Amino acid sequence: MEETEESSGNKKCTTTTKTFRGRANTHKHHYHQYQYQYQYHYHYQHQLLQYSNQFGFFNQNQYYPGYYPALLPLPPPIPLQLALTPPLPQNHSSISKTQLQKPLCKLNNPPPPPTSSETRGPAVTASPAFEGLQQQKNRPLRGGGGRKVTSATTQSLVVARRPDSGGVEGSVITLLANHFLVQFDSSQRIFHYNVEISPNPSREVARMIKQKLVKENSALLSGALPAYDGRQSLYSPVEFQQDRLEFYVSLPIPASKPSLPFGEINFLQEKHQQLKIFRINIKLVSKLDGKELSRYLSKEGDDWIPLPQDYLHALDIVLRESPMERCIPVGRSLYSSSMGGTKEIGGGAVALRGFFQSLRPTQQGLALNVDFSVTAFHESIGVIFYLQKRLEFLRDLPQRKTRSLVGEERKEVEKALKNIRIFVCHRETVQRYRVYGLTEEATENLWFADRDGKNLRLLNYFKDHYNYDIQFRNLPCLQISRSKPCYLPMELCMICEGQKFLGKLSDDQTARILKLGCQRPKERKAIIDGVMRGSVGPTSGSQGREFKLHISREMTRLSGRILQPPKLRLGDGGHVRDLIPSRHDCQWNLLDSHVFEGTRIQRWALISFGGTLDQKSNIPKFINQLSQRCEQLGIFLNKNTMIKPQYEPTQVLNNVSLLESKLKKIHSAASNNLQLLICVMEKKHKGYADLKRIAETSVGVLTQCCLYSNLGKLSSQFLANLALKMNAKVGGCTVALYNSLPSQIPRLLHSNEPVIFMGADVTHPHPLDDISPSVAAVVGSMNWPAANKYVSRMRSQTHRQEIIQDLGEMVKELLDDFYQELNVLPKRIIFFRDGVSETQFYKVLKEELQAIREACSRFPGYRPPITFAVVQKRHHTRLFPSETDPSSAQNQFSDENISPGTVVDTVITHPREFDFYLCSHWGVKGTSRPTHYHVLWDENQFTSDELQKLVYNLCYTFVRCTKPVSLVPPAYYAHLAAYRGRLYLERSECMASMRHASTISRAAPPKAAPLPKLSENVKKLMFYC
Repeated sequence: MEETEESSGNKKCTTTTKTFRGRANTHKHHYHQYQYQYQYHYHYQHQLLQYSNQFGFFNQNQYYPGYYPALLPLPPPIPLQLALTPPLPQNHSSISKTQLQKPLCKLNNPPPPPTSSETRGPAVTASPAFEGLQQQKNRPLRGGGGRKVTSATTQSLVVARRPDSGGVEGSVITLLANHFLVQFDSSQRIFHYNVEISPNPSREVARMIKQKLVKENSALLSGALPAYDGRQSLYSPVEFQQDRLEFYVSLPIPASKPSLPFGEINFLQEKHQQLKIFRINIKLVSKLDGKELSRYLSKEGDDWIPLPQDYLHALDIVLRESPMERCIPVGRSLYSSSMGGTKEIGGGAVALRGFFQSLRPTQQGLALNVDFSVTAFHESIGVIFYLQKRLEFLRDLPQRKTRSLVGEERKEVEKALKNIRIFVCHRETVQRYRVYGLTEEATENLWFADRDGKNLRLLNYFKDHYNYDIQFRNLPCLQISRSKPCYLPMELCMICEGQKFLGKLSDDQTARILKLGCQRPKERKAIIDGVMRGSVGPTSGSQGREFKLHISREMTRLSGRILQPPKLRLGDGGHVRDLIPSRHDCQWNLLDSHVFEGTRIQRWALISFGGTLDQKSNIPKFINQLSQRCEQLGIFLNKNTMIKPQYEPTQVLNNVSLLESKLKKIHSAASNNLQLLICVMEKKHKGYADLKRIAETSVGVLTQCCLYSNLGKLSSQFLANLALKMNAKVGGCTVALYNSLPSQIPRLLHSNEPVIFMGADVTHPHPLDDISPSVAAVVGSMNWPAANKYVSRMRSQTHRQEIIQDLGEMVKELLDDFYQELNVLPKRIIFFRDGVSETQFYKVLKEELQAIREACSRFPGYRPPITFAVVQKRHHTRLFPSETDPSSAQNQFSDENISPGTVVDTVITHPREFDFYLCSHWGVKGTSRPTHYHVLWDENQFTSDELQKLVYNLCYTFVRCTKPVSLVPPAYYAHLAAYRGRLYLERSECMASMRHASTISRAAPPKAAPLPKLSENVKKLMFYC
């Protein structure tokens, strides 16, 4: 039978009524569940549109095209009985208006929910942007510098507060930020109602129910136009007539058919415009007051008072109400074809433009952060044509109808279609289905049992019932149930539109997406301004006026500062030994200078994978020119390799054991004393991961890979980039600060008191991978005061676990290494944590700070002051040069991105906590994204100027390039190290079986397999850069 996936997103096909239930302390749970349902359920709306327009309860959405007509003759419809609760009045054969029952005014004896076996309190969910930190209700005792403090009844961490009114160093400039001031009336109360709808609908259907209910019951709702989150929360600016209300609403949605015993497929016809009854219970949960939020934003009262999440979340729902009715929501972003239509990006995907919006507490008050966004969606086409576009080996599929799938082909097809929503085109229906997999047998071999237990051949069934001959008989069918054999032939299925692309984008698709989203500052600013004034943006509806909100349509004007670039120290052997980057992009070149510390690479070899005869003939020239370029940079590279270059076919990269034997053979031929192995590849290859893992863990040799396509020209820039990476891996460094950090921050840092800079990051598997481990990496600086060489530690951990589980052990190992290098433990620890969202701040601080403390406690009497700062790149704040800034009028780059060194720590930053935005790099393409630094803990008691200068100067010490980078190097190196650990896990042989296992069960992920141990030869080197 065909199994309808219930529009609520439940995994089973059922007509059982379900009731929304509140859960305590589930803010994060709700956020992730919202994202999941947003992502998968929106396309249902376009199929309901044809009905909703007839009944006048839904606004026309320009995004959705006309309804797909039936492509084949339809048999006479088979009547279905509709189970209704309660039964319809006998004089109604159909319903086009809300069936309103008498409101329940007695609070003591409410009717039980239709199918709920237990009653729980309603949940008050928090917006993900503002969950912030879970402060203790008991007021904690605060110590200076964000110390851990204790009261008689509770122990709590207090996040570091801003130490001053902001920094003062640097030249002042005027900027615009994509934050729009939101003024609210603090006396405006918001009434929060819990909504229970049964049967459990999807968000889209729930919104249609809400619209019809509000339209036809204005008096009972006190004339309010409430805002609805699509699930269980309704917010009204006025109180309803009763605290409890019950309604019955009918919509033209076919009820789910009862399951047929022993049935594999059941293509019954649905009655056209059949009505489904929904029961809605509304109950007052709380009355929210805006005065607490007003006091928090105005900094009145004590610092420990937490952000009033409930009121803020209510306002966030209000501002999303109108865009949600007109756009496709994906997480915090909303997408619409009215912002530029859809653009094909190949591989069965299309790009859609949209915007991100989030309500944020800032120093200027409440601000709405709005940004331009682009993402990929599955193209709404037939499954056969989708596979033709998606998979290279099926390019000729429509022309080869007898084609079958063999071996890995079947796995690739199943991977491409799994979790995608589809609908059928052989009959008219608004039902949709989720693809769980493929049938083991080809379509022509499938049989099923009907109601009477009679075996029917699927091919004959479609011929008899639909007069249709299945064309692609050798292909498997789609399996549309997790637990039952429910089949649909591929050629009769179409991809539902409005689905975010689930697979990993190819390099070409990624390039096209980036190009679509790569707007220069003026263009991006114009798009954002258009959203704020447009018909789909946050100001397009009437909800703001209902709740007495005034949203500015002008970007926030503020003052920023441009920090001066540091003076840099280069190698002694060159003509230029120190310089101050003076270009507008703060880049410098090494034409007349040497790297700060050049290494001697005496023992090295080269191996080639693939390549034409002409390409291979360039290898001697490449070796010679690379050696010369290294010499110009102050790096010695022996012109003679230890063994002659080895030429292997590309296929070697496909065979793990053969690749390992080849690498060990080279290492053995070089007397097991190889410093570096250069690997030249014909093209990018998945075997790159195996190559790195084998070389760095099994063989114990550093590798540097490059492509033959770059060897044709052998530009000076390419050779220099290669030389810098090789030098860094072997133990050298590119540049150092001329004025050491102690001389720049003398109040805190001293030459005879070493400081360690640490960075940490966690990388997670692909969203469709539900079992692979996450990988955590921590790096630490090993020299002082240069602080430009970093050692790494990597660990695998539980699937999608953000907290670093083995942080204490890794920090302990890094402190050991530091002591071995300098014979002293660091006097201060400055820890940069990447990849943490605002909702995780408190948990990360609480657990990871404790882990660092425990690592320090393993050294007797060692308790250094710690600064713990979160580094965020995945945010949506953008800074634009002000067109009216008089200083920019004389600047020839005024129409470009903001300058490197631009820092903002007022107006748009947190009203109380220690954070700032720093754009340390020059944006060559698109609009620069400043990095957001949020200090959660600061026992070193930095001032704003000191920490900003420290971070900016460190950005000039990155070893791979001659320009400041966008991310503070400890965090950057941690990201690279975590990515390297991820490569170690991507062995094609062992992961294939694991991925297959994940299709069978989604139980708790298995214990993370440990990463292979690094060889001692590479463990203390920057092999990951």
